[in-house]
Amino acid sequence: MFESDASTVAQQANTGALPPASEVSALVREAHSRYASHSEGKVADYIPILARAQAEHFGISLIEATGATYSVGDWQQSFSIQSISKAFVFALVCDAIGHEAVHRRIGVNNTGLPFNSVIAVELNRGSPMNPMVNAGAIATTALIPGDSPSAQWDYIHNGLSRFAGRELRVDELVYESEISTNQRNRSIAELLDSYERLPVDPLDAVDVYTRQCALAVTSQDLAMMGATLADGGVHPISGERIVSAEVARDTLTVLASCGLYERSGEWLFEIGLPAKSGVSGGIVAIAPGKGAIGAYSPPLDPAGNSVRGQRACAYLSRALGLNLFASNAQQQAR
Repeated sequence: MFESDASTVAQQANTGALPPASEVSALVREAHSRYASHSEGKVADYIPILARAQAEHFGISLIEATGATYSVGDWQQSFSIQSISKAFVFALVCDAIGHEAVHRRIGVNNTGLPFNSVIAVELNRGSPMNPMVNAGAIATTALIPGDSPSAQWDYIHNGLSRFAGRELRVDELVYESEISTNQRNRSIAELLDSYERLPVDPLDAVDVYTRQCALAVTSQDLAMMGATLADGGVHPISGERIVSAEVARDTLTVLASCGLYERSGEWLFEIGLPAKSGVSGGIVAIAPGKGAIGAYSPPLDPAGNSVRGQRACAYLSRALGLNLFASNAQQQAR
């Protein structure tokens, strides 16, 4: 699925620092040029408003842990964050209640089933299994501090805005479209509640979760949020600590094993980076200590992952020497 055609530039890269800015900029532009004309994939339509997305939109941003920023294409195009929010809400919950509590209540194992599976909950006696599928994400959102849904939402909104370094807004049209068609998520929440897995009203948890998914971002926002995790929880521009270094580590670990749904193993095998995708066409891929890639392109593969976004991340991982498991440039180029 992923092309191994970055061997020449990868000879200049290693698993240490990124190349000079001029080379990084040229490679980000090359990644966009290579895949802008790819027409594979299908725009999501199970949420009606997502079907309106323009299939040709394609933006890439890369932000280093130092704050150096490179963006090309439709990087200013706004889209709803969708499931990518799961990663950052998980980080906020871990920071608030601790590693052990989240591990015990949610779990960290891949289900091997689609992101909105009900069967996975039943097969595991009510365990959400991991926070990157819908059951786990709803359960995670339910653990956010706050004595009301409004307070929990404010906590999430503030936290994700701090990750992005700017105030994010809810796309109300997306929210309304999702809240009118999210019967499956409501069913998942009711099922979790029947197993006593939710500390709040299940429909309140779904509403807050739906609102977080409707936050509008750009590919540059995703790269900034990812770069904050790459820098151990410190925002690369403001220097503000958003979450602890331990929480950043835990979040990246879960993303590595579960971030691309049932394709997570294939992704890690080929690309070697923690990453998270969303059905609106966004992807964030994170290289710890180095930075993050944010990409946006609406056409998706059958698992719900952006086709162009995956290809661009694959190219940049190899070209820039980002693979976590490669010990030298020759291995990166494979």
